[in-house]
Amino acid sequence: MEPSPTRPAGPFVGLRRELSRRQLLRGVGVALGLPFLDAMRPAFGAEKGNKDAPRRMLAICNNLGLLPGGFFPTQAGKDYELSTYLNLLMDFRDDFTVFSGVSHPDVDGSHASEVCFLTAAPHPANGGFRNSISLDQYMADRIGVRTRFPSLTLGVNVNKGQRSLTWTGSGVMIPCEDSASSVYRRLFLQGSEEEIESQIARLKLGESIMDSVADHAGGLKRSLGPGDRDRLEQYMTGVRELEHRMVLSREWERKPKPKTSEPEPKDPDNNRAYMNKVRLMYDMARLAFETDSTRLITLFLDSSNSPAIDIDGIQITDGYHNLSHHGKNESKLAQLAAIDVWHMKLLAELLGKLKGVHDSGESLLARSMVLYGSNFGDANKHTTTNMPVILAGGGFKHGQHLAFDSGKNYPLPNLFVSMLQRMGIESDRFASATGTMRGLELKG
Repeated sequence: MEPSPTRPAGPFVGLRRELSRRQLLRGVGVALGLPFLDAMRPAFGAEKGNKDAPRRMLAICNNLGLLPGGFFPTQAGKDYELSTYLNLLMDFRDDFTVFSGVSHPDVDGSHASEVCFLTAAPHPANGGFRNSISLDQYMADRIGVRTRFPSLTLGVNVNKGQRSLTWTGSGVMIPCEDSASSVYRRLFLQGSEEEIESQIARLKLGESIMDSVADHAGGLKRSLGPGDRDRLEQYMTGVRELEHRMVLSREWERKPKPKTSEPEPKDPDNNRAYMNKVRLMYDMARLAFETDSTRLITLFLDSSNSPAIDIDGIQITDGYHNLSHHGKNESKLAQLAAIDVWHMKLLAELLGKLKGVHDSGESLLARSMVLYGSNFGDANKHTTTNMPVILAGGGFKHGQHLAFDSGKNYPLPNLFVSMLQRMGIESDRFASATGTMRGLELKG
């Protein structure tokens, strides 16, 4: 039941103890939706004279995973034989590490687990579940001010407003952008002077809204219990951070955007063009890294929300999600394998393009960590253990299969700690991590 004020003298006076974030905003006569908040997450540019060449991260999750038999190698170590799927990445064997026997401790809940791919928050299907900060936003809070966009949250066939890999420290979802052309325009198209001034005015309005929320929250705290006061303080901390970012973003509005010789992409007109959409988003991620527009990107491949997708020369007769429940049906397995193969081909194409770009004396791939995986170890059984995971690039010693216990999995958040440290972030903990990823070493 919605709490209601007992008297109208002031926006928060007399409210009951339970308070939602949306109600807090309504209480000051303001209506802010998540897309607006996301648009108000600005950046501050790369510091001039920074001697350290930038490092980057692209995290990709396919929420229907891959057929385990085609993905996982049967041998461990450096001399492992490439699996059927990994054979499609043969040209980059020394540029990636494949992991097996890894998962997020206590992350269960079938399809609900997808929102925890980068957070590792436990028991997502439980009532009252509240997500925690995602890896990219943990990084963005520390290094996001160095680029025009602290991070980009992308999606393919995504169920907008309901699914995302990206979550703030307050457990709020940041919606995906699922149009490659919109991403391109954000990256490269400069608005007119009038449009720029209008955007700056909107930013200023956003700041005044945040001021209003902060001004009225103090009186509210006195009427709340200890638990609600803690939650309100956590929310207000997020408001203050958001306000700070909005102030910084005004400096970017008048700075020219980078140029590119690549044309604006044309978005496919239906969700069946799934693979083409994936390729376009990979291209947008590469361009964003190449122009240092951002250093942090997530890409959610919402396969559960995809129809019978089009693949050249192959007849796909059912929706992607229905195919994932194959029940060992040979026809469904063959179609799933064809889809998986295309995923690996597109990943190989992405790695090749990143490796072909020169960046600070190295390839862009060497400076960029590309994490590819799924919340499902086996979508047919809805298992969230033994997750298929690849880490490419980023300056690690690759060319190996790190195989852990398939019965008692090794914590995948340990990989996240290694990635944090590779980004230059001094942290030895993230979510349920117990340390850094065992067996993964940096290049000299």
